Amino acid sequence: MASSVVAAWEDCDKTDTLFILVCTVICWTIVPTVGIAYSGYTWRRNSLHAALPAVLVISICSIQWFVLGYSLAYGQGGGWFFGSWTRHLFHKDVLAEPVGTIPAILFSEFQLVFEATVCAIAVGGFVERGTIKACAVFIALWSTFVYCPLAHMVWGGGVLGEELGVLDFAGGTPVHVCSGATATAISIYLSYPVFRSKKSAVRTPTHIRLHRPGNSFFQLLSMIIIWGSWLAFDAGTALALNFQSVMALCVTNLCAASGALTWSVMAFLESGKWSLDATFMGAIAGLVMITPSAGFIDMPTAFFFGVFGAVVCRQALRIKFTKLAHRWRWVDNGDTFATHCVGGVAATIMTGLFAQKKVAAYGGLDVPGGVVFDGNIRQLWVQIVEVLIGFSWSFFGSWLIVAGIDCIPGLEVLAVDKHIHEGLDFYETEESFGILVHPEEEDYTPTNKGTIALD
Repeated sequence: MASSVVAAWEDCDKTDTLFILVCTVICWTIVPTVGIAYSGYTWRRNSLHAALPAVLVISICSIQWFVLGYSLAYGQGGGWFFGSWTRHLFHKDVLAEPVGTIPAILFSEFQLVFEATVCAIAVGGFVERGTIKACAVFIALWSTFVYCPLAHMVWGGGVLGEELGVLDFAGGTPVHVCSGATATAISIYLSYPVFRSKKSAVRTPTHIRLHRPGNSFFQLLSMIIIWGSWLAFDAGTALALNFQSVMALCVTNLCAASGALTWSVMAFLESGKWSLDATFMGAIAGLVMITPSAGFIDMPTAFFFGVFGAVVCRQALRIKFTKLAHRWRWVDNGDTFATHCVGGVAATIMTGLFAQKKVAAYGGLDVPGGVVFDGNIRQLWVQIVEVLIGFSWSFFGSWLIVAGIDCIPGLEVLAVDKHIHEGLDFYETEESFGILVHPEEEDYTPTNKGTIALD
């Protein structure tokens, strides 16, 4: 056994292996940083409550991926929608056998980072209203029944990748549409619960009042880490140190930069002030836009993608500021719908328009390209089908899971009114982050039930 593992290891390319090893370590930082970003967005008394789920994601997803997740997503012998339930159970036979040019266990670890990143973004739907214990159960079920099947459909030999031929380099649909649709489903359920949260006398589904970001330093820190780590996220998706990985890194940085500058300039023209929040949101919009196309487009196209993504996502963000949003209890406090869901849909479709066959060939990929450069009109419809299936699978699957959890006594997903009003850090977590109070929000509370003491 040991000799066969060593022999398989000798067949792996050591340079590619080192490259993906480094990318995996760098990308791991994205997961807890998403929690820090949500903490920066939220009311100061919900800061740790917003960050903690991303830490839970690391532990729960790592165990779930080891036990069953990898087999469901990438196990051979499954069908269109699921991989194998047993082939790699408990990571059986996942050692040094080459996947491409790297060991299978390293490939698995890199893909685990994808699952954990998507999950950390998705659980933003619980921010400021959901309970952490329900969130923990949701992470385990959602990663198994929503993310893994969708990853299999696109990348693991399933219906979207193998049969339809979608172009999705690093996860327009499995990463962004999935996380955005999931967070939206959670948020809608918290606004309109069906089971125990609805029947509870101490829980009242309501809209959460809008507020300024609770901690701008957390936003700055998150922007630095996520922007830098996403370069490794897209470059590492090539699974080899080749020119495609180099190009993926470069187009990712340019798209994030053009998105950040576009959004911040639009905000400045409206308010006359420069905003870190606007710059951060623009960078995220750019990173979302480039994810599915990072291995398929050139630098000028990436610049255009960033500008387009910032404009589209900024308009989507305006929805939560409308009276209609308040009336219909529309809550998008992590801006997940506006950036990841809307941006992911736009990015996936734009990939079908602007993917270039010659750029994909940098990594040895033979793809038909998109509409504009290669005249492949079919690709546009394929990408639209991917978006529709990905959104529907993620949204309805997530809603069913969170509704099922809400049926269980003691796992009500909506927090108690008193806890939401006074701050979930005091009731859901042992600690809290110390955050300064903005002068405009000294009297802020999430609901319209009067003021509370600040100490």
